[in-house]
Amino acid sequence: MKLNELHPTKGSVHSKKRVGRGYGSGHGGHESGRGNGGQNSRSGGGTRPGYEGGQTPIWMRFPKRGFRNYTRVAYACVNVDTLAERFEANEEVTLEALAEKRVIKGRLTKLKIMGRGELNKPLTVRAHRFTGQAQRKIEDAGGKAEVV
Repeated sequence: MKLNELHPTKGSVHSKKRVGRGYGSGHGGHESGRGNGGQNSRSGGGTRPGYEGGQTPIWMRFPKRGFRNYTRVAYACVNVDTLAERFEANEEVTLEALAEKRVIKGRLTKLKIMGRGELNKPLTVRAHRFTGQAQRKIEDAGGKAEVV
């Protein structure tokens, strides 16, 4: 078998359907395979997805549940023990520094420090919020907890 001897299987190749080219084309005359008029025979005709012919659509028939608070502020929450693992003594901890070290991901714009774990090195922590326990642990280790 050579490349010039290759050919498609008999019956697998069809000529393109040329609609709107008269009765002699074999694909309708003036209807061109679209039927006898109506909404779907027109150019641009048809309905949007989910349309049910004027019947109340399913997405409107079902009850809506829950509540979405659009004014909620999302904080990146980081514990004190994570700071102890990832930062050296006297280093500065900010939202940007945590993102660099891949402690936090995503587009969070505010930082909250939580109190889980122990801290035994002084760190300067700049965050938007601190829990009381976290602030106490940072200051007991000789560091500073600064609210941004």
